[in-house]
Amino acid sequence: MSTATAPPILDFSPFYGVDSEAKAKLVEEVRKCCHYNGFFQITGHKVPLGLQRRVMECSKRFFTLPLEEKMQIDKNINTFNRGYELLRSQMLEVGTGPELKEGLYIGEEIPEDHPYFLQKKLNSGPNQWPPTVADKEEFQKTTMEYYHAVFDLAKDVLSVVALTLGVDSSYFDPLTAGAVATMRMLHYPAQPKDEDEKLNRGIGAHTDFGCVTLLLQDEVDGLQVLDAPSGQWLDVKPTSGAYVVNLGDLFMRMANDKYKSNTHRVINKSGRERYSIPFFFSGNPDYLCECLPNCRAEGEAAKYAPITVQDMVTSAYKESYGRAEKYKKQLEQKQSALTPAVAVAAVGA
Repeated sequence: MSTATAPPILDFSPFYGVDSEAKAKLVEEVRKCCHYNGFFQITGHKVPLGLQRRVMECSKRFFTLPLEEKMQIDKNINTFNRGYELLRSQMLEVGTGPELKEGLYIGEEIPEDHPYFLQKKLNSGPNQWPPTVADKEEFQKTTMEYYHAVFDLAKDVLSVVALTLGVDSSYFDPLTAGAVATMRMLHYPAQPKDEDEKLNRGIGAHTDFGCVTLLLQDEVDGLQVLDAPSGQWLDVKPTSGAYVVNLGDLFMRMANDKYKSNTHRVINKSGRERYSIPFFFSGNPDYLCECLPNCRAEGEAAKYAPITVQDMVTSAYKESYGRAEKYKKQLEQKQSALTPAVAVAAVGA
C-alpha cells in the first residue's frame, strides 16, 4: 500500500465459508489495512440489503419530523446518550465550528433495573423512541433488528482481526460478551456550495473512540479518510450494501499503535442532504484493555497503561462535547460584548 488509495472493498464472505485459502487471503488483506490506516470496506456479509434500506428509510422518516417533535426525545434529558441530538452539539476538530449534523442515538434496550443502568455503565439505559414518527412500531422493530444484525457483524469483524494477530478467532469473546455499542442515525443538511467548509464541517477531522466502527452510507458522498503518508484526503465513495469499517482509538491503544485508528471527516459538498448510520462497537464496559499479543517486539514495553472500555470511551465523549459547549459560550460572550456598542451607535444616529 505504497500509493494513496481509498480504503479497499473486501469480500467478507470467505469468513463464513470453508475455503481456507480464500479465508487466509481475507485475513491478510484485513491485516494490511489495519497496519496502514485501519480502514476498509466489506461486502459479502450477512446483513441483508433489504434491511439496510428499511433502516435508512426509517432514519429519513425521523429527520423529516418538525424540530419540536424531535426534541420530545432530547438526549440531554438523560445521562446515557439515548435520543435526539441537535445540530451543532459536538465538535471533534479544534478550530472548526460545532458540526453540521443532527442525530438519533440508539442502543440495546437496557431497562432501569439492569445492572448496567444501576451502575451507570457506558451509554446504558432505555432507548427514547419518537412518539410521532409514522408507523412507530415498525420504526422501532426495524431499528432494533438492524442494530442486532450489525452487532453480530461487528463481532465477526473482530474475529477476523483476531486472526490477523495470530490468535484464535475467539480471542475477543471476553470483550464482545456483554458489549456496549451505540448506533447513530445521522442527517447532514444540504450546504450552500460556497459555505466555509472549515467552519461548517459535517463532522470535523477525528478518530473514533472505541474498538471498531461499521458505517452504512446512503448514496451521497462526503466521507474522507486521511492518507497519513501523503497527507491527502481520500474520498470514500458509497458502495451499495457495503460497510465502511475502521478501528478506533481503544483498539489502537491495545495494539500498541501497531494497528491504526485513522483520522477521517465528513464534508457535504453535494448540495444534497446526506444520511448515514454509524455503529460504534465499544465492548464490555468492564473489559480491561491491555497490550494485545504480537503487538510488541521482544523486550519492547507497552506504550499504554491498562484501562477499561468504560473509562477510555467516557473521557473521549466528555472532551468532544465539552469542546462544543465551550465554543458556543465563547461565541455568546462575543455577541454580548458587541450588543451594547451596537445600541450606542443606534442612539447616536
